[in-house]
Parts: sequence; C-alpha cells; structure tokens
Amino acid sequence: MSLERSKAYTASGVNIEAGNNLVSAIKGLVAQTHTKGVLSDIGGFGGLFRPDISGMSDPVLVSSTDGVGTKLKLAFQFNKHDTVGIDLVAMSVNDILVQGATPLFFLDYFATGKLDIDVAKTVIAGVAEGCKQAACTLLGGETAEMPDMYGEGEYDLAGFCVGLVSNDRLIDGSNIRVGDAIIGIGSTGVHSNGYSLVRKLLAQSGLKGDDPFPGEEDRTVAEVLLTPTAIYVEVIKSLLRDLPIKGMAHITGGGFYDNIPRVLPAQVEADITFGSWDVPPVFHWLKTTGNLSWAEMCQIFNTGIGYILVIPQERVEETINRIQAFKLKAWQIGTIAKRAAENTEQIVIDFGENA
Repeated sequence: MSLERSKAYTASGVNIEAGNNLVSAIKGLVAQTHTKGVLSDIGGFGGLFRPDISGMSDPVLVSSTDGVGTKLKLAFQFNKHDTVGIDLVAMSVNDILVQGATPLFFLDYFATGKLDIDVAKTVIAGVAEGCKQAACTLLGGETAEMPDMYGEGEYDLAGFCVGLVSNDRLIDGSNIRVGDAIIGIGSTGVHSNGYSLVRKLLAQSGLKGDDPFPGEEDRTVAEVLLTPTAIYVEVIKSLLRDLPIKGMAHITGGGFYDNIPRVLPAQVEADITFGSWDVPPVFHWLKTTGNLSWAEMCQIFNTGIGYILVIPQERVEETINRIQAFKLKAWQIGTIAKRAAENTEQIVIDFGENA
C-alpha cells in the first residue's frame, strides 16, 4: 500500500499498514483451523463454506452470537490476552451444541482504539485455539481500529458461529420425562459470566494478579480468574452418537435458575442436590468475599457445573464413564420430577446444610 495515499488516515489515528500486517501475521493461525468445507482464505469480502449434508434429509442451520463481557477488563488489568479468544468461541459453540448441532465455522470481531499487533495476534491465536477445540473453522473476521472509542490498551471482542443438525436429530427437551436423570459436567471455573461482580469483589479483596489464589496456592489470581471457558464439543458429539440425550443446557449468565428451564417441558421441574458435585475453590472465595448465599451464587455463576444433560436414569453410569474418558468430571446432580404447580419455579435446589 502506498504510504502517501494512507497518510491522511494514519494522521487521524487509523494505521492501515498495521491492520494489513496483522492479517499477514494471523494467516497461519487461521489456516490451522480449516476443515474440508472451507472454500476461501481470509481477506475476501465473505467466507465461503460448503457443508457436508450427505445423509441429512432435512438439514437445519443453528447459529449463536456472543461476546466475552467484562472478563476482558481483567485481561487488560493483568496484561494477559491469550485465553479470552477461547472464551469467545466457547460461548457460542456451547450454545448451539445444546440443540445437537455440530459447529461448522466461526467469525470474530476485534475492535480497539489503537491497534497493537502483538496483543491482537495473541487474542486471535486464542480464537483459533478455541476453534480447534471445537473442531470448527475460523472462517473470517473483522479488525476495527477506532480512535477515541476505547481506552488505552482496551479492545472488545464479539463473534458468532454457525452449525448444522439434521431436523430429526434436533434436541429440544420435548422428550424429557419424570424420573430422568440430570448429569452435570464440570466447569473450568467462572467461565465468562458474572464478571462485573467478580471484578467488584476482587477490588474489594485487595488481591493482585500475581498473588496466589486463596485455596489454590499453585495458581495465581490472574490464572484462576482468566481460566478459559470449557468447550464441550468433543465429548458431546461422542455422546450424541450413541446415547439417548433428551435435553442439554449450557450454564451461562443466570446460572442454574435461568438456563435449565429453557429445555424443560412445562409440566416438569429439575430437582437438584447442591454439593453432589465438587465446587471449585473460586466459588467458595466469591461466596465468602461477597457474603452471598449459595442460592444467590447459583443465580449468578455456574458454581462448578458448566453443562448439563438430561438422560434416562438407566444410562447414568455409562454416560458418566464416557464423559470421564474425556478427562472431564461428571456427576448425577439431580432428577426430573413432576412440577408442583404451573406457577412454581422449575428449578428446585436442595441446599441442605449449605444454605
């Protein structure tokens, strides 16, 4: 590009050459995510993808979009940018997974006030890593440099994915019945929700990023709070091939109380026994620091369960064994019961002595 032609834009705060250098720097990262459906390289006006619909009589596209939220503020604060891209991918691919869809491709949007190529490349390397974990293609994206829109050293991330499922394999929870089992798959930590409260409590505590995290002396505060969201694609795709999964939920914003009812028929409720799983130390610290009840914690955070399945009771042991084979923790955390009344909550958590 002619520097003469671009100097007026550069003078306004937008470095076109830096943007072009970033594209060159990430081409190899993007190529590592490509699957056989890709028909285009990055740099075009649109990404081209030919899905394999062989064997599908009625294919359905499923899509989701999300961001990382104020967890990014901690990435800025701790100057640690290598994991938030994984969070970005996870928030979308896990959402379409609950309907039985296989993620096909992902697109990202990275916006900043002044483009730092090293930071941007680190972030997008995380996006590429998330796509590899989800076995989907990073098909394209957008990098926007917008002076005066963001504080120094800050950026924003958004993205979306598209997946595919045969209509006869779509999972919507309609087959869930009284007596079915609820299986919880462990989270890696806080994931990407509730960080406005996390940041408030962190500031209140006085802890620094390189301090040992309370209860986890082998990891720092930055490492614990920026642990990326688990991507459940590999294990769920394996389970879907062989097991009669009736419903699934990704435990994100709104915790147990807002997410699980999204897959439940109106006539049933989910009866959950709190403490039937291992609650990671970070949630005990958040509860104590914020003087919160476990009921409040389950409304805000995943409290150690990132994803739930509803299956027939007789398949519990097989399902848990299969999940554990993927080096993930899993427990039966509850059962499906008849709903007490039309106007009662569909999530009933027995906190026992933990209340």
